[in-house]
Amino acid sequence: MSVAFDPSRFTVLLADANDPWRNIVDGLLTPMGVKTVSVRTGRDALSMIEQKQVHVAVLDVDMPGMGGMQVVKRMQQLNAAPPAILLARQVSAQLMHEALGMRVFSVLGKPVDFNLLLDSLARVMRRHYEGRWPA
Repeated sequence: MSVAFDPSRFTVLLADANDPWRNIVDGLLTPMGVKTVSVRTGRDALSMIEQKQVHVAVLDVDMPGMGGMQVVKRMQQLNAAPPAILLARQVSAQLMHEALGMRVFSVLGKPVDFNLLLDSLARVMRRHYEGRWPA
């Protein structure tokens, strides 16, 4: 899979097996100048993070094969792991505790409230990139 990247654009990795959901989020973010990269599996998410500059990873906890939590664990072994936002059907106290321990930026329930997702992405930009597009 070959994806053209513009390093001057804030790049969000969308890792979720739900194609329509990824298309909707891409449609919301692209007009704002945000580049999205979509993958269906955790393994593809890791591959993309290793190959390209990704500024934030939005990961479904329940992806087939390797879920979002496993991807976060593997990302942390990389030198420049991006901040992660997890999506989960069941946001339990155990999931929140584990995510907090792994320094996950945010955990959102599914179905995703797009306003909460946009707010989380804005907070990532403010906290990790000082409110500026990463270059």
